[in-house]
Amino acid sequence: MQKGYAWQMEEAGKPLVRKEFDLPSPVSAELLVEVSGCGVCHTDLGYYFDGVRPNHPLPLILGHEISGLVLEAGEGAESWVGKKVIIPAVIPCGKCGLCLRGRGTICRSQKMPGNDIQGGFASHVRVPEYGLCEVDETKLEAAGLTLADVSVIADAVTTPYQAAVRSGIGKGDLAVVIGAGGIGGYAVQICAALGASVVAIDIDASRLESVRQNGAALALDAREVEGREFKKRILEFAENQGLPAQEWYLFECSGSVAGQKTAFGLLTHGGTLCVVGFTMDRFELRLSNLMAFDARALGNWGCAPELYPAALELVMNGSVAVAPFVEQYPLDSIQNIFNAAQRHELTKRAVLVP
Repeated sequence: MQKGYAWQMEEAGKPLVRKEFDLPSPVSAELLVEVSGCGVCHTDLGYYFDGVRPNHPLPLILGHEISGLVLEAGEGAESWVGKKVIIPAVIPCGKCGLCLRGRGTICRSQKMPGNDIQGGFASHVRVPEYGLCEVDETKLEAAGLTLADVSVIADAVTTPYQAAVRSGIGKGDLAVVIGAGGIGGYAVQICAALGASVVAIDIDASRLESVRQNGAALALDAREVEGREFKKRILEFAENQGLPAQEWYLFECSGSVAGQKTAFGLLTHGGTLCVVGFTMDRFELRLSNLMAFDARALGNWGCAPELYPAALELVMNGSVAVAPFVEQYPLDSIQNIFNAAQRHELTKRAVLVP
């Protein structure tokens, strides 16, 4: 029998272990996918370094930003064989009441690779067929991308895309993205592609320079601007550009207490706060600001599979650049890559390739 291999987490913080395994045969409505690439996400680091508990007991193969080629299919899913796909980071069942009402991201039977089921830091992965996004090879080549490159669409692109779509942001609006690396860099590009003028905030000068070239109309260094000065600078920008002084769209993508405080402090009358980044840390806030400003706060868990094709098209038509923000590494370098990512030494999102 053909063998596959994976790097699995046997204990949080302990060295990842390389294991071989017999390729699993997909059962009804399942697929066996040969992994082309799997992106390294902040969430993976949370499981590994910070003790965030996955739903699946250890040992567990992490990784939820997966693209690949469908090799085998269970009964009822045969039409997928031979297709290149992106696997949703959150796979709903597609059948329950929540899914039927369009709330698949909170489906109680959802499967997240690298959390609920074995993930993509492997040569092969077995997943449910529901919600997969087919990748057109001709468009992929025309865009100058590889299938491994677009693995990051499964979370880094689609998560802020869903947040933007849900917020209702559009032409003539003002977006403020806090945290311009990773998902934040894509949030900047997505909001710009949807017609908004975008202000980006970060503490990393190289990230700010990157988003200046990819959608940000104004980039602010949080090491140089503090407290109320943020709102003053953005109000000045809005006035100069003929943009609204209220109803700002705030996307907190840093996943840090500092970022969340900044985002909440930037609420305006009629504003929308989209929480996209994740942290286990807490801070004190005055929730009544939402009431006083007649504002709203929106959470965002993953992305509904039905939104994936539109997000993919933004990448394929060049509205959202992926290639400048990803770098491929051999899967067998996973331990070094995890360590480098934790030390903030990577300037691009790592994609691990078997």
